[in-house]
Amino acid sequence: MTEGVTGAAIDIREAPWPAAAAELHAVRRAVFVEEQGVPEALEWDDRDAGCLHLLARDGTGRAVGTVRMTRDGHVGRMAVLAGHRRRGVGAALLAHLVEHARRAGLATLHLNAQTTAEGFYRRHGFLPTGEVFLEAGIPHRPMSLRL
Repeated sequence: MTEGVTGAAIDIREAPWPAAAAELHAVRRAVFVEEQGVPEALEWDDRDAGCLHLLARDGTGRAVGTVRMTRDGHVGRMAVLAGHRRRGVGAALLAHLVEHARRAGLATLHLNAQTTAEGFYRRHGFLPTGEVFLEAGIPHRPMSLRL
């Protein structure tokens, strides 16, 4: 268990694909498809099966956040349900993911941050590595973290 910013217990665990796919889909669908308007066809890809997935649960056991990482260190699909943002869920997910990457011997993590989340990633050591571009109609910036 990890303490969130508000002191609420957050449980972060690996979520093997496909066993946890329904919960991972539910969080990502709520954030990306329903909230941000990302088309379903762009949200789901064939990379999920080969990724490490982490799932955050609140004190009641409800899935409230997720993130995935490819074997080569690309971080993506970071999603936290709206009612659980700014409570340390994203930070806990990212900290656990960085630890997994270090144990796996990766030297660098890469991600494409939505520009609205760029400050969050900067606070966790990620630095911009390129210009802003559109993905699914949303501005993103490539960033990386040396481990």
